[in-house]
Amino acid sequence: MKTSLAVKIGRLDLKNPVTVCSGTFGYGEEFQDFLDLKQLGALVTKTVTLRPRCGNPMPRTCETPSGLLNSIGLENPGLDIFLRDKLGFLKKTGVPVILSVASEGGIEEFISIVGAVDAVKDIAAIELNISCPNIKPHVTPRQARGVRRPQGENQRRLISQDPQATYDLVRAVRKVTKKPLITKLSPNVTCISDIALAAEAAGTDAVSLINTLSGMSIDVLTRKPKIAAGVAGLSGPAIRPVAVKMVWEAARAVKVPVIGMGGIMDTASALEFFIAGASAVAVGTANFIDPGVSVEIINGIKRYLIENNIKDISLLRGSLQL
Repeated sequence: MKTSLAVKIGRLDLKNPVTVCSGTFGYGEEFQDFLDLKQLGALVTKTVTLRPRCGNPMPRTCETPSGLLNSIGLENPGLDIFLRDKLGFLKKTGVPVILSVASEGGIEEFISIVGAVDAVKDIAAIELNISCPNIKPHVTPRQARGVRRPQGENQRRLISQDPQATYDLVRAVRKVTKKPLITKLSPNVTCISDIALAAEAAGTDAVSLINTLSGMSIDVLTRKPKIAAGVAGLSGPAIRPVAVKMVWEAARAVKVPVIGMGGIMDTASALEFFIAGASAVAVGTANFIDPGVSVEIINGIKRYLIENNIKDISLLRGSLQL
């Protein structure tokens, strides 16, 4: 039986719905010896900022039960060097390139980055990373009205933790590009649906979720955090139940496609996201354990569709039986 894995994310056509999470796959070149990159549905780059970032101090990672804490801090060479030194290799893969971007300076910097790459034909789509917990947030107390914080706590929040800030950012960026926009959401919120709806109303073509959960691990001998920055982002299979639930909530709330991620380790865990309502999935921490796992998942999804007499991956989407 012939089956179709093709999906559409806004105006972006993908031959299959499996890509990789930003920050877990470098700029593709690092993984070329481990899998055939051309088999991926798309390739999401490591997040790029306008200027180079050296990232957060070491140590930046530590293992936790069924998970990984990281506080890399969006280390990257900056937009100009990415376009000069990294994009050429990505173009040669023949796979749609989704550029993940973040800002150190609020909406204006997002606008500058996105505006600068709008005419770059080798970039197929843009992911707005408004949810990385490992850099300084961008929402001021005035923007997050009514939010009270304990004395001494950081008085700024992530854009993705505030519906109005999310709307304002996506709306502003939408005006400077015709490329498909994917807005990456944070799980560190009260209601993920509210944020997803704000991004949709502002003109995003899709939402991707979830980014990492905020966490901490302590060395009991030194009584210091195992991560130099203290708080870090938790990923891996430990967060998958949270991710599946939030994808289910977001998919029921919005009409735009949802790209699910968070603890996908194999075919079965990827399928959970489609059944919950995702149109596509992204593999993250699993790439560090098995660099070829994304291709294994693509082949596994094909087998599942054939074995269950499902002709099109879209027929699986949102098929959860309650």
